[in-house]
Amino acid sequence: MSFLSVQAKLRPFKQAVRDLTSGRSWTYSEWDTFVNKCSQWLSQQGLACGDRLVCIAKNCAELVALHFACEQSGVIFVPLNWRLSSDELHTLIADCTPQLIVGDEMANQLELAYFELKTLNNAVAELNGEIQPRNHRALPSLILYTSGTTGKPKGVMHSHDTIMETTLNMALLGQVDEYSTFLCETPMFHVIGLISCVRPALYQGGKILISDGFKPSRTLARLTDKNLLITHYFCVPQMANSLRQEPKFNPSSLYNLKALLTGGAPHPAVQIRQWLNDDIPIVDGYGMSEAGTVFGMPFDIATIDAKAGCVGIPTHRLEVRLADPEGQLVADGVAGEIQLKGLNLFIGIWRQPALFESCFTDDGWFKTGDVAIRDNDGFYFIVDRIKDMFISGGENVYPTEIESVVLKLDSVLECALVGVPDDRWGEVGCLFVVAKSKHSTIEQQEIMDELEQCLAKYKLPKYIQFVDSLPRNGGGKVMKHRLKAMFHSD
Repeated sequence: MSFLSVQAKLRPFKQAVRDLTSGRSWTYSEWDTFVNKCSQWLSQQGLACGDRLVCIAKNCAELVALHFACEQSGVIFVPLNWRLSSDELHTLIADCTPQLIVGDEMANQLELAYFELKTLNNAVAELNGEIQPRNHRALPSLILYTSGTTGKPKGVMHSHDTIMETTLNMALLGQVDEYSTFLCETPMFHVIGLISCVRPALYQGGKILISDGFKPSRTLARLTDKNLLITHYFCVPQMANSLRQEPKFNPSSLYNLKALLTGGAPHPAVQIRQWLNDDIPIVDGYGMSEAGTVFGMPFDIATIDAKAGCVGIPTHRLEVRLADPEGQLVADGVAGEIQLKGLNLFIGIWRQPALFESCFTDDGWFKTGDVAIRDNDGFYFIVDRIKDMFISGGENVYPTEIESVVLKLDSVLECALVGVPDDRWGEVGCLFVVAKSKHSTIEQQEIMDELEQCLAKYKLPKYIQFVDSLPRNGGGKVMKHRLKAMFHSD
């Protein structure tokens, strides 16, 4: 029996899912039946255990239902980033060879046959919803193509069991209970949107409100709606900043939020404390496609303030260690690569077994590629990605450290530092800066003055370039390989 079926018996008439775009809603009993009907429908379409179903659509209830249905049918669900170009999507489709494509208007660009997702409810209406339970828990259930911030995406595979572990980890760290209501706007082609923002609430008997995307004014109105009573909302720091810039932003109207959850990108302490000053817990965390939710902060404002910039602690369900480039464990206060062991870890990379094996140490720890420091209290601070770090004149430079200083300036909306070639030093920094207002001007010297006060000379960028926006992927992460391509030294 699935946890949905358990909740359907425990609280059959409680609302479980509401689609804010279509206006439809389901109780737990209705949702369990809908998922079971979707499982029957998959069988009618000829999909068998191990087949792939590609989904190219904005967030909607049908997408979530199909994911649950695929899981209990043994079909592998493959949600694709609809923000990609047609050529990029065709490449991913050719890689995963689906038996069926479902989607909405975002799938039109493909010029391939697909099932219209919004008709699913009618398509399954006459089915009885009776299924024969099967044990597919350890088999591949989901392929998440990584965001590709540095290059070619890869298909990270998860099973029902690994997804369940992320569900439990997020439920613990996110303090999720039967009274929790999640506003689900993060794109569901990422682990946060599809798993962390959906499964914990339904597992605990709470509620999810599904939105087709982030629109600052609309999102703010929903977060303050006394009828929706949203308790949890996940966004990247850029989205949180957008909410604060809305003309109608009033922190006192966000009283029902248990916490604003952020992740997916570094979150400078200065921005965190803006929310804390408004008495709103803004809770940083850390996770990734390969491991789901890993770290999370407490919801206590005093603790967040004392540890601003920290991504928190892991649950008891996984092991964490930090290691230097030679594989030796580092002491508290020393930067090292985050390495993980746990039942939450991915089970393979689609059609790339050698690449999968290379992701682990000889003694079986997953190498995340992220550098962190653990303090004496056991809290973790992300320093940077190993691949984003560059060496200038023999010294390691971590871009996040420099970016955090620049973001203290009121005139700066966002920024990103990348390493670029230099004849003398090997690599030097190029800082890309976005002004907070199109009408405001930022002087390079203003930025350099702030950096020189806080940082060693070797960390200072050699170049500063002003841009209208930073290139980001569907999950909100800055694509630094594109910034490097944009660099010019004149």
